[in-house]
Amino acid sequence: MTAHPSFDETADLLEASETLLERALSAGQELTGGGKLIDDHQIVTERLAYAATEAVAARELTKAVHEIRAEGRSDASLELTAVGAMGHLVSGLRNRIFQVIDELGLGDETMEDIFPADMRGLLRRASSESLYREIGLNVTNSLGANEYPLDEMHEQVRSQVREFAAAEVAPHAEHIHRNDELVPEHFISSMAELGFFGLSVPEEYGGVEMGNLAMILTTEELSRASLAAAGSLITRPEILTKALMGGGTEEQKQLWLPRLASGEVMVGISVTEPGIGSNVAGARCKAEKAVVDGEEGWVINGPKAWCTFAGRANVLALLARTDPDAGQGAKGLSLFIVPKQSSTEHAFEEIQPGGGKLTGKADATPGYRGMHSYTLQFENFFVPADNLVGGPEGEGRGFYLQMAGFAAGRLQTGGRACGLAQAALEETARYVVDREQFGQPISQFQLTQFTLGQMEAKLAGARAITYAAALAFDEDERKASTIAAQSKLLACDVAVEVTQQGQLMHGGWGYAEEYPISRYVVDATVLPIFEGVKPILELKVIGRAILNA
Repeated sequence: MTAHPSFDETADLLEASETLLERALSAGQELTGGGKLIDDHQIVTERLAYAATEAVAARELTKAVHEIRAEGRSDASLELTAVGAMGHLVSGLRNRIFQVIDELGLGDETMEDIFPADMRGLLRRASSESLYREIGLNVTNSLGANEYPLDEMHEQVRSQVREFAAAEVAPHAEHIHRNDELVPEHFISSMAELGFFGLSVPEEYGGVEMGNLAMILTTEELSRASLAAAGSLITRPEILTKALMGGGTEEQKQLWLPRLASGEVMVGISVTEPGIGSNVAGARCKAEKAVVDGEEGWVINGPKAWCTFAGRANVLALLARTDPDAGQGAKGLSLFIVPKQSSTEHAFEEIQPGGGKLTGKADATPGYRGMHSYTLQFENFFVPADNLVGGPEGEGRGFYLQMAGFAAGRLQTGGRACGLAQAALEETARYVVDREQFGQPISQFQLTQFTLGQMEAKLAGARAITYAAALAFDEDERKASTIAAQSKLLACDVAVEVTQQGQLMHGGWGYAEEYPISRYVVDATVLPIFEGVKPILELKVIGRAILNA
């Protein structure tokens, strides 16, 4: 058996992968005319976007391990997992670029130059089956527990949320999922009391402002208990908070932010339309100036789709076209805060005194139940003029405010994905220890250990880039939008892979609803779709960012 490399040795792998990526991106920029011809080279762009994401994850994982070491909190198990994660990430990056190397005009000599025999040998050692089996043994010994080292403040946050989620959320998660019930009100009130909704709201507006890493840890632990019943509850207020902080008037901030931070106001995000999907700039739902019962404002007309939590929500963050000229695209869109009556039903109808109407119907989904996603129809639904985000100066700026909010939503989705993958890892570790076949626990079989090791290593990479994105958001949200998208891209794929691997490890029982792993699988499948479907992230967000020479 070949000796496993130390984590320090993987620095050579990181350097080689970044050199290969640099050459590939240079070729990609030339091929796409500095990103202008992405749609003529979509496969190349997709491969480069994912390779760039894996490079960021590897770099941030390396940085994190060195910081943990410097604080005296590293151990052999953590570093072994980090080696496996580096092997997985660098192998992925190398393979993706290799698939399009001819299109990039680099040739086999480039691969040989950067990954000669000794480097390929190091990569094999960093992703060997014996290494992943050893990681898998550690997982079974710890039952998959997440003990990622944190500083004292963030450890307190994680412990508090973990305790709350285990006591209040987890016992109800299966019932909510199987019966397609709405999130219980006591979840919301309890989370509000603990300050979960105000984590990114400045103190001057009633929040606790603990930073984005605290928010991600909160989201991760809530999602570990239930993605649909708790993990997504703080995402929608977070999206509106970012939009208000980025472009709301002072009066709007003072009115809405304290109510968002306290949990008094719950939010639904109403952007997508039935015929539009990811082409947000093409939204057609209209808002026209009007005076109703002597009050100036806007009337909304048109459909919206996939508006999660729209029934229970007290307000909708609605993106609508205020310029009738569709040729204006994104410049013709504005963002509104639309008050509505809260409903606990799968279908609702609200009629205003002036005759305006809003109807909503929850769409049946195989997973992600609890919050419910609605298709909406607005018919002359009146919104006061004061509810145009940014006031008169905000007209036509809605797309940009919403995109800033979506960057925060993508960051949170990375945290949600890590939490769901963590739940699957723990559930699988417990199962394989208890389950016996052929006279022994299946945790003792090599393939079981190997699979668990790969699950753990993949999650380590996803967690590293997600935590790094959270810290980058604290420094500069505008500059952090790309790494937020990358964390969402990688972590969501990891959640899908880890939950499905966990289901297979359960055998036939993985398909039975009485085992939580079946819920984790169907919940995970939504993650690469919402807050920016995977191909759009790769081509229009990450691809544009890395190829814009």
